[in-house]
Amino acid sequence: MICDRERLARFLQQLKALSYSGEFTKSDLLTPAFHLAKDGDLDLYYSPHNEYINPHAVVAISGITPGFFQMQLAYKKAAQLLKDGETLETIAYETKKAAGLSGSMRQNIIEMLNECGLPAALHVEDSSRLFDSKRELLHTTSVIKHPVFYKQKNYTGHRPAISRSALLSRYALRCFPDEIEMIEKDILLIPLGKAAESACRMLKKNGRMGHAVILEGFPHPSGANGHRFKQFHENKQSLREQIQRFAGFLQQL
Repeated sequence: MICDRERLARFLQQLKALSYSGEFTKSDLLTPAFHLAKDGDLDLYYSPHNEYINPHAVVAISGITPGFFQMQLAYKKAAQLLKDGETLETIAYETKKAAGLSGSMRQNIIEMLNECGLPAALHVEDSSRLFDSKRELLHTTSVIKHPVFYKQKNYTGHRPAISRSALLSRYALRCFPDEIEMIEKDILLIPLGKAAESACRMLKKNGRMGHAVILEGFPHPSGANGHRFKQFHENKQSLREQIQRFAGFLQQL
């Protein structure tokens, strides 16, 4: 399901109208053609990959915001699909598959979810299947739907805090829960890192995303998170127990 067909079509037209170096660098993409909004030193840019929503998901994984690497992959894939004459539906879905939680971060997520027992809870052989043959079970997204940059660097969720930016607050407190609530089933919502988890917990406290069970304590999977292994070791037993409770809940449905 496409969240905003008109917006996707408009930015794909921008993509078709512009010439690129072929590498889709920051000088290609962090331009007025793809700029959505500005708030002080924060800049928000459009990326097509988070336009797709899987309303039938059982698991939703959410980062804080896509980084430039994900944005770059999304536009590379979109350009290829446009050249092939694919439909909006195909472009939205395939860019999501290609760019959502991509790179080494995806592998780190898979490894941690395997250790937490998610495959057994979902009756799949490995968490990697969620990104291919069992994709219908998964929705990937971000608390801030589109890429945010602070002084042209990836926004990490801390400088500034979401609550200190009207732009970030609008996306985190309205757009994000609206999206999650489009998912029809009760879901396990896995926020990646403390900033994303804090936003999810606040939304639940305020009565949003009532059908979501938040997995608390899952470390941010980025290789730049030097505390990831320590955090995961400390939280692994709790993560396993939370997933087991969710599995029991699924069996009762």
